[in-house]
Amino acid sequence: MFDMSVPWWEFVVRGVVVYLFLLFFLRISGRRQIGQYDPFDLILLLILSNAVQNSMNAGDNSLIGGLISALTLIGCHVVMAHLMWRSKRLARLIDGKPQVLIRTGALDENLMRAERLTADDVHAALRAAGCLRTHEVERATIETNGQITVVLRNRDSWRGMPPSAPGAPSERGDDVT
Repeated sequence: MFDMSVPWWEFVVRGVVVYLFLLFFLRISGRRQIGQYDPFDLILLLILSNAVQNSMNAGDNSLIGGLISALTLIGCHVVMAHLMWRSKRLARLIDGKPQVLIRTGALDENLMRAERLTADDVHAALRAAGCLRTHEVERATIETNGQITVVLRNRDSWRGMPPSAPGAPSERGDDVT
């Protein structure tokens, strides 16, 4: 229970490497993956945690080895949070920056594709904000945590829009592709 099969410092090195790998992997996977977990994403997270466990403990199942690994991960998190607090540049690199998805009723479909958002994701965010169509939105922003915040337009600003105007309601009433 207390006998380790590898030196303590190897747990630390392995923990730091796995932490940095997962940080990089989660960053490049997109904000949608971080901010919105559905059952498919949770299964991936559970399998991922099991897969990296062996790379961290080198087959050692001792209590001390597990505690060293846990403390290493917590330490990495605390150090990274402090570094990000001190450096806005690092924070932007790790967290990214908010992206405007809908501006004055016009949906940025390129951003939607880049962030791997489906029309259903956008519709869900709009419904949560109390609207059904993009023309009702002044601005919708994908935040750094993956959540979509929606600011509604003044209803008088879009009611008189001609149907061909950007952000105007579509004929079918469904303006997110």
